[in-house]
Amino acid sequence: MTPGLSRLMVLLLISALCPGVSASAQQAKTPSVEDLARAAQNPIADTISVGLENIAAPNTGPYRQTADVVKIEPVVPFQLNAEWNLVTRTTIPGIAQVRFSPEQGRIGGVGDINQIFALTPSHSGSLIWGVGPTFSYPSATEPALGSGKWSAGPTLVALTMPGPWVLGVLANNIWSFAGPNNRAPVNQMMLQYFVTYNFSDGSYISSSPIITANWLAKGNDRWVVPVGIGVGKLFMVERQPINAEIGVYYNLLKPDQASHWQFRASLAFLFPK
Repeated sequence: MTPGLSRLMVLLLISALCPGVSASAQQAKTPSVEDLARAAQNPIADTISVGLENIAAPNTGPYRQTADVVKIEPVVPFQLNAEWNLVTRTTIPGIAQVRFSPEQGRIGGVGDINQIFALTPSHSGSLIWGVGPTFSYPSATEPALGSGKWSAGPTLVALTMPGPWVLGVLANNIWSFAGPNNRAPVNQMMLQYFVTYNFSDGSYISSSPIITANWLAKGNDRWVVPVGIGVGKLFMVERQPINAEIGVYYNLLKPDQASHWQFRASLAFLFPK
């Protein structure tokens, strides 16, 4: 995906989502920056947000190019009743894939869209949790950018917030159930644990690697297991809360053609009630 197309996707989504929610958000009293930072770190918080994340992987493929993924991640909670909320997390990836052969150029476009629906109690104790289905839609604009399959599976989110810490995990596994017979079946796991220490000014130190497993792959192609660290801060632009984070991760396990490194940068616009 070209930089211009990436910026266009971001601007279109923000313009579509922000006006409808910012007015109602500004009518309510804004929480402290520390509270907002913890809400940004909670995958199933009762807060509308629009996240933008870039993951760059240098030295990928036989020609050692940089692979890029730009994710647009709106999170919208719905109050079902006094006891339960339904939190939807949608991931729309824009992908710039590297060359894998002399006759192939770089391929860019939209990948498969992923959507999580998490049912979570409105009032949690020390343990915050949510369960529900996750779906992967064959929305890729190029065959090489997606699976071509409809897939679904269970999702579990669990976290706790003792003192300045946020500790938790988000995990799911999806299996393909429909799609062209000439495309490979899908059986993939994603697990993201997160460990965050917050400071009173809204800044924090975190580690939130995304571990993936392709259960149908063999050998080194099955796992991606990164470790690393990031820093971030929740700040205000006038009355708009924004969470910014950067991080670097090293892949302990990875496919042969994958990069050893991941560089992540993200912004999230929060719209508290």
